[in-house]
Amino acid sequence: MKLLVRVLITALIVMILPYFFKGIVVNHFTTALKVAVVLGLLNFLVKPIFVLFTLPITVFSLGLFLLVINGMMIMICDYFVDGFDVKNIGWAMLFSVVLSLSQSIVFKLTEAKK
Repeated sequence: MKLLVRVLITALIVMILPYFFKGIVVNHFTTALKVAVVLGLLNFLVKPIFVLFTLPITVFSLGLFLLVINGMMIMICDYFVDGFDVKNIGWAMLFSVVLSLSQSIVFKLTEAKK
């Protein structure tokens, strides 16, 4: 249940962000749902491999190269999901940063208190 709520929240954020960034296009809410699911799968399956192979660059850049990796995950998601369009890697990196910050804030506000 918690996973479903997180996917729906992520889809809602993905649907809202293109109103603020002209380089991102999301056609429908179903497209945003697909983006949320595909991005979750990419972050779970592909991102660790990218991080492992680029570890020397990441260490040398003090972790800033992870922003590029996050942007690449958004660009790969753009390739797989029709109706989701990202103009370039710069928009993808900005989108990933704002999406991550938004998710962190919303998940923190909606988590159940123990």
